[in-house]
Amino acid sequence: MNAFSAVGSWITERLPVSAADLRELTNEPVPNHLKRWWFALGGTPAYLFVVQIVTGILLAVYYQPSPTTAYESVEYITTQLPYGWYLRSVHKWAATLMIAAVILHQMRVYFTGAYRKPREINWIVGMLMLICTLTLGFTGYSLVYEQLSYWGATVGANIAGQVPLVGGLMRDMLLGGDGYNPRTLPRFFILHAAVLPVVLILLIVLHIAIIRLQGVTKFEFEDERAEPGESPPSRRTFDFFPDHMLTELAIGLVLMVMLSFLATLWPATMGPRADPLVTPDVIKPEWFFYVSFRWLKLFSGLTAVLSMGFVVFVMFAWPFIDEQIRRRTRFTEASVWIGICGVFAIIALTVWEAVVAH
Repeated sequence: MNAFSAVGSWITERLPVSAADLRELTNEPVPNHLKRWWFALGGTPAYLFVVQIVTGILLAVYYQPSPTTAYESVEYITTQLPYGWYLRSVHKWAATLMIAAVILHQMRVYFTGAYRKPREINWIVGMLMLICTLTLGFTGYSLVYEQLSYWGATVGANIAGQVPLVGGLMRDMLLGGDGYNPRTLPRFFILHAAVLPVVLILLIVLHIAIIRLQGVTKFEFEDERAEPGESPPSRRTFDFFPDHMLTELAIGLVLMVMLSFLATLWPATMGPRADPLVTPDVIKPEWFFYVSFRWLKLFSGLTAVLSMGFVVFVMFAWPFIDEQIRRRTRFTEASVWIGICGVFAIIALTVWEAVVAH
């Protein structure tokens, strides 16, 4: 018996799981439509999240979360640390693509009706993951301690402070006081590097567990229908491992090339250091908050906050609202038209905020 066989026997004796058992566990038949990238979007943000964790740990070795040292530590990473500019740029672009992928995944689930009974709970979990991802983007953007990131965090905390009843508490918990102070940046760092990633990992585990219990939502397309004379009619499927795993691996390789391409051509840069005494003429958040920022400019503070809160509530409760619409009216696919209007509104507000200076 060679060394490898001996090690294999030693492990099998203590962990009595055979290769056949593992193959049976992972080889669940997967609907054929998951060969299309649009229907395999769930793995894309998961891969990008792993990239975020790896690059984030490497960046955290050199980052110092203090108002007196944060900017200088990021500047050191960007300009002096070997390949630091690449790590920071990959981290930034992975965050951007992850947020875009989560949004696109939620849109796919919405427009295919995959949130309907019995998948309402998983829709709510997905919405929590979207909120968590956006908050990760907000806290990460604020850690650089640039002029725009400092004032963006200040504006964000002030918006949270306008929420009725709990606004003051939310602002104080976020900033560690009434305004931006020496305790604020460490709080953002703990949120960004520890609390939110752990919460997101738990949500991902819950999300996958529910999918495993309920199965993947099945759709039938022209190339998946039964052949003439086939009895009984059956949907085309393929094995999760290795077929679907190879699809996800190919997507991951494409994303890695794309991240390297974006990080090299458009690397992360440094803006002016934060100055609490000088308010910038133009304060713009990251692109994924353009909608909220434009909405705040269109309406007064409390009205904007309450209306945005109402929209978020409707998004969480949409499976139940859609069920009532389908049950009580003849507009069974009203959600599609409502969704199209919503997408156009989001695009319009985003472009509006992007092109106007104020």
